[in-house]
Amino acid sequence: MEHVDHILIVDDDREIRELVGNYLKKNGLRTTVVADGRQMRAFLETTPVDLIVLDIMMPGDDGLLLCRELRAGKHKATPVLMLTARNDETDRIIGLEMGADDYLVKPFAARELLARINAVLRRTRMLPPNLVVTESGRLLAFGRWRLDTSARHLLDTDGTMVALSGAEYRLLRVFLDHPQRVLNRDQLLNLTQGRDADLFDRSIDLLVSRLRQRLLDDAREPAYIKTVRSEGYVFSLPVEILGDSV
Repeated sequence: MEHVDHILIVDDDREIRELVGNYLKKNGLRTTVVADGRQMRAFLETTPVDLIVLDIMMPGDDGLLLCRELRAGKHKATPVLMLTARNDETDRIIGLEMGADDYLVKPFAARELLARINAVLRRTRMLPPNLVVTESGRLLAFGRWRLDTSARHLLDTDGTMVALSGAEYRLLRVFLDHPQRVLNRDQLLNLTQGRDADLFDRSIDLLVSRLRQRLLDDAREPAYIKTVRSEGYVFSLPVEILGDSV
């Protein structure tokens, strides 16, 4: 049976969540709507979803807190598209820092939301076109870290796993595929997000910052991802292929 993408809509505005839910359903998606973080958590305990549409401005636990919670838990790889009523760059930056995959300002056209959902789903299911992974996957070693490309796990020297969001994993794979080569922001956007990239000036910078945090890389004197002024970023360490992952 063909897979039908399941979208979870979390919004305290009943009219918006029902309109969005019905529109997405009419366009071939399976939808579930909930009103707050408590209902979201309860639903996710029993049912996996393919993407979460998450409103920022909600009473109680707001969307930023919920997004950070998702990224820290077992749903860390589930794509999140955030909605906000304010066209404020600060909100957008914070949302991306929390791990959101995309961002849309209210009021919005349902058609645009559908297009963005489909774009995020495509990005999360596709490795950059120049990356080839063997069927069994590989272990890539760099510095104190190893990346299991099959399980998509980042492991330190003690074997402790560090969680990566889908966007963080894709960016790390790009760097590991092009070690010691300067990549500009446009190249990184294209390689990690493809033609659907929303060319938001700071989105790659924020993603690099998040990845540095995962690697425990000091942004003031980075050992792994160095900033090349006026050009972009370079992954400064050599990468070793240890063999097939288990």
